[in-house]
Amino acid sequence: MGLSTQTFTDKSALVKAFADEILNILEKGIAKSGRASLVVSGGSTPVPLFKELSLRDLAWSKVDITLADERWVDESHADSNTRLVKENLLQNKASSAHFVSLYSHHSDASEGIAEAEARLSSLSQPFDVLILGMGEDGHTASLFPCSEQIDEGLSLSSGRVCLAVQPNTAPHQRISLSLPALLNSKNIFLHLTGDKKKAVLQDAMQNHTEREKPITAVVNRAPVTLMWAP
Repeated sequence: MGLSTQTFTDKSALVKAFADEILNILEKGIAKSGRASLVVSGGSTPVPLFKELSLRDLAWSKVDITLADERWVDESHADSNTRLVKENLLQNKASSAHFVSLYSHHSDASEGIAEAEARLSSLSQPFDVLILGMGEDGHTASLFPCSEQIDEGLSLSSGRVCLAVQPNTAPHQRISLSLPALLNSKNIFLHLTGDKKKAVLQDAMQNHTEREKPITAVVNRAPVTLMWAP
């Protein structure tokens, strides 16, 4: 429980060291269980990390990759996290990794929950690596403080792996892993860059409830490593 921090001089140094750490964990997972699981997040921050990982040697065909959350849009859409992962991570040496999509062709995310949960059940769990991001409002995955679904998302007794979310402050309906599903991870990383995001995190941990700043719900319940560079 709680936060440890690895600080790097710049984003490039962060990416190289972070890739080393992720590869080491995945290699050990494959050696122990035959497969390993990696849960990633969308946004611009992880793109250089995705590209770096794609160039690294690993038995990628034995790695299952999925998302902590997804916008309920087809992967042809510019805002699709699936598209982001396929274009930047599932390339080069990592092209043989097995990707598990949260999105399905239902008109409403709530109609796709059962299918997403069934797909995720095929992954080795607890997840070997979970990489989270954080918005300036303190949301992580798609656990938005502004959404009507935040209490369901933070509930440790809901029995749900996924939930449909409609944020009031961001476009698109979402599908997100629930807090208990996120916590079902052996190694949890929070990948942030810039002083502003670091200040948001510090403020969230010191001055806000989990419902107000959902990132704190993860940090309060699991060891989390912050990977940060200015």
